[in-house]
Amino acid sequence: MKNYPLAVQIWLVFAGITLGVAILLALLFPWTLRSFFTREVFATIETAQDTLLDYIRPPLEENRLFRRELERNNIRTVNHVFFRENGRPIVGRMLPRSFVEMVGEDIRTQLPDVQRYIRSVDDDTIFYVIRREQASGRTVYLVSYVWETYLNDLVRTLVRRLFLILGIVLVASLLPCIWLARYLTRPLVQMEKRVKRIADRDWHEPFVTDRSDEIGRLARSIERMRERLVRQDEAQQAFLQDVSHELKTPVMVIRSYAQSILDGIYPRGDLQGSVQVIDSEAERLEKRIRGLLYMTKLDYLETRRPEHRPFRLDELACDVWERLRWRRTDVRWEESLEPVTVTGDREQWGVLLENLLDNQTRYARERIFLSLRQEAGKAVLRIGNDGPPIPEEEALFKQFVKGEKGEFGLGLAIVQRIARLHRAHLRAANTDDGVCFTVEIPLHPE
Repeated sequence: MKNYPLAVQIWLVFAGITLGVAILLALLFPWTLRSFFTREVFATIETAQDTLLDYIRPPLEENRLFRRELERNNIRTVNHVFFRENGRPIVGRMLPRSFVEMVGEDIRTQLPDVQRYIRSVDDDTIFYVIRREQASGRTVYLVSYVWETYLNDLVRTLVRRLFLILGIVLVASLLPCIWLARYLTRPLVQMEKRVKRIADRDWHEPFVTDRSDEIGRLARSIERMRERLVRQDEAQQAFLQDVSHELKTPVMVIRSYAQSILDGIYPRGDLQGSVQVIDSEAERLEKRIRGLLYMTKLDYLETRRPEHRPFRLDELACDVWERLRWRRTDVRWEESLEPVTVTGDREQWGVLLENLLDNQTRYARERIFLSLRQEAGKAVLRIGNDGPPIPEEEALFKQFVKGEKGEFGLGLAIVQRIARLHRAHLRAANTDDGVCFTVEIPLHPE
C-alpha cells in the first residue's frame, strides 16, 4: 500500500476501518439489540392494546364498529384476539390450535391483570401479552401478539440501513480524503523540493514554517540541518583557504631552493646549507600535514561513539612533563599532581598535554607550572606560564590563528577538539603573573 498515492492510502485506511466497524456491528447488533428489541416489542403490544381499548368498548359480539377496528388493527404488526374466561376466542383472526390451547392454559393460570409471554409455536417464536378486562359484567381477556418475524425484520432493516449509510459515507469520504492528503502533502512536497535543493548545495535560503505539529518539527529539523550544512560549508571553504595558504609557503621555498640548486646556484652559499633549508621546510610541512590529519581524525571521532577507558591522568601528565621540560632548561618548571583517574582516550589526552605544554615553552619567560586537582567531582588541570598576556579567548582556539610565536595555528584548536570530545570545559585567562589554561574534566561522564 505504501506505493500508492497518499490520498489512496488514507482512503483505503478509512475504508478498511469503516468496513471493519460495519462487519463488527453486523455481527454484534442482532445479539446485543435482541433484548432491547424484545422490550420494545412488548411495549408496542401494550401500547396497541391501550389504543384499541380506548377506542372501542363492548358489547363485543354486537359492536360492528369494534369488529371493524379490530380487523383494522390486526392488519398492522400487532394482532388482537379476545378470549372468554374459559379460554375460547370470541373475536379475532384464526389462530393455530396449539396456540389457542397454550393461551387458554395461560388464562387459567394467570394471576396479574397484564402479563407478558414468549412461547414457541410450530418451530416459531411468538411474543404476546394477555390483559384481563371487564365487559358487560363478565371477564374477558385481550390477547395481543407479534411473531418473531417482526423482530427479525426490525433487525434486518436496521442492518440494511446501517450498511447503506456506511456505503454512502464510504463513497462520500473519497473527496475529504483527497483534500486531507493534499493538505498533508503540501508541506511535505515543499520540504521535498527544499531537500533536493540542499542536495544540490543550494542551501542559502532559510526554510521557515509556522506549524507546530510533527510536520512542523520535521521542517525545523531540516532547517537545523541546512544551517549546519551552511556552517560546515563555510568552515570547509575557510579551511581549504587556510590550508592552501599554510602549505603554499613551504612548498614555494622547497621548489625555489631545489630549482636554484639544479641551476648551480646555492642560496645559502653552499650546497649543504641550501639542502638544510629544504629539509627544514619539509619538516615543517610534515608537521602541518600531521596536524591537519589529526584534526580530520578528531572531526571523524566526533560523529562516532567513543571508546573511553579509565586511566591515571596524573601519571600521563608526569610522563609528558618529563619529556618536554628539557626543551627549556632556562626556565623554572613547577608541578603539583594529585592522583586522579579519569575516563577517556589516553592517547588524545597525551596530545592535549603536549600541545598545551609546547605552547608554554614558546611564551614563558622564567616559569612554567602544571597542577592537577580533584575539585567538586571534577578533575581540574591547570597549565600556565609567566609570559605576555593572550588575546581574546574566542580567537585563541580557532584553526590557523597563530600567536606571536605560534607555528601553524593548529595546536590549541586540537586541544579544544579533544576537550570537547571528552565533554571537558577548556578556558584560557590572563592572570596577575602570566597566563593560565584550565581544563575541567568530569570524573563520571554520561
